[in-house]
Amino acid sequence: MGRLKNLKSKLAIFGELWMFMKVRKKWWLGPIIFVLLFLGLFIILTQGSALAPFIYTLF
Repeated sequence: MGRLKNLKSKLAIFGELWMFMKVRKKWWLGPIIFVLLFLGLFIILTQGSALAPFIYTLF
């Protein structure tokens, strides 16, 4: 039960971010956040693979 509460509190940031964008009409933040999350996930998943030299050429 404690782990579920801990996880819920950590994921609450996404709800707060959504409410911020909704109330303040900052919809342009959505694509930026999505691209940053996608690139972060892409780099984490390809770490140590044969794709690493190609990732470095993107940056």
